[in-house]
Amino acid sequence: MTVSLERPVQAHGLTEQPPATKDLLERFAPVFAAIAATTVHSEATRTLAHDAVSLLKGSGFTAIRVPLEFGGSGATLAQSLLLLRELGAADSNLVQALRAHFTTVETLVSGTDAAAKERWLPRVVAGDVFGNATTEKGNAPGTNSTVLTEEEGRTVLNGTKYYSTGSLYADWIKVSADTATGESVRVSVHRSAPGVELVDDWDGFGQRLTASGTTRFSNVEVAAENIDASGGVEGVGFGAAYVQAILLVALGGIARAVRRDAVDYVRGRERAFSHGVGDSPQRDPLVQEVVGRISSTVFAIDAVLDAVGARIQNAAVLSAAGNLDAGATAELDTELSEAQIFIVEQTLEVANRLFEVGGASAASETRGLDRHWRNARVLGQHNPVIYRARAVGQQRLTGDHRTTPIYVGTTAPNGANA
Repeated sequence: MTVSLERPVQAHGLTEQPPATKDLLERFAPVFAAIAATTVHSEATRTLAHDAVSLLKGSGFTAIRVPLEFGGSGATLAQSLLLLRELGAADSNLVQALRAHFTTVETLVSGTDAAAKERWLPRVVAGDVFGNATTEKGNAPGTNSTVLTEEEGRTVLNGTKYYSTGSLYADWIKVSADTATGESVRVSVHRSAPGVELVDDWDGFGQRLTASGTTRFSNVEVAAENIDASGGVEGVGFGAAYVQAILLVALGGIARAVRRDAVDYVRGRERAFSHGVGDSPQRDPLVQEVVGRISSTVFAIDAVLDAVGARIQNAAVLSAAGNLDAGATAELDTELSEAQIFIVEQTLEVANRLFEVGGASAASETRGLDRHWRNARVLGQHNPVIYRARAVGQQRLTGDHRTTPIYVGTTAPNGANA
């Protein structure tokens, strides 16, 4: 039986109440404001956001999902997505850079491994951050060229990863690797371990500060307790949706930033076009219409993301109770793909429309307004919309296709997966 994800689901046996959303927003508002004040300069000079990440760690933001009993904030999953959206309005780079961290923390919080919770959650509260090293070049989908082998009584890791988002900011790097027997595992490696090389070579025109560079592992010794079975939060019913939702809230943050910057830009203008229809930019009906359309679109994006957060929250509670069946999982994944199609396209639309509110001064690099479109375009390249739209169409028409899992790898010359 498929369980509805639309109605709120109450968790059974919950011993602590989550903090009020209003209190969380007020607590982190100064942190987000401080980050937003530096974003344009950081983007222009390509200054990696180490200071901003330190600020987030010191404020407890990176531990918002950690339960109160471990010293965290005890925020709900939906609250964490809302706060990440607010961070995205300050700097979308940081949301994507912390995607692996929040995914890892969610694995711990939603999992049943008590020993893992006791070991890692206090470290998260102390400020440890997780990064990612998953993607490779030349590997077949679902496999890893990075290997974990036994050599002279040691377990060592060797391989090269690309698009290692967030690892330059991280303390621990979660690495996907294959063993000699072909089993896929997740390995936790400290960034300072001998043989770990982090390279800042991400050259994308957007999301420049996500620290998505190359990571090399050369005979890195790995302790047995730092090797886990592959899967993590992506392996549970709501996991794929949660991982995708983090990218969507980053886009939602960009949309909010566009609305903010459109209003600030027009309010600060004094010059008007001779062929305009108002005595000031603020009173020009055409400019007002543009701002109104931007604001309306952002309202719709926010509404979709609110629904996404509620759906995933309910799915997580059902999953913890063992009541999230395959039908509900397929529907959740399809709904997230529907949300992705809308949010990607509409965020790009408002980021482009932003330039209609002014003249040449809107193109000034000192304003950095172009970063919104660039960042949204690069975020939209993840899990490309063309494939998600097709998958949704098939699911709605025939019900015989799930929109997950997603693997990337080299294909054979005839187009078939290698």
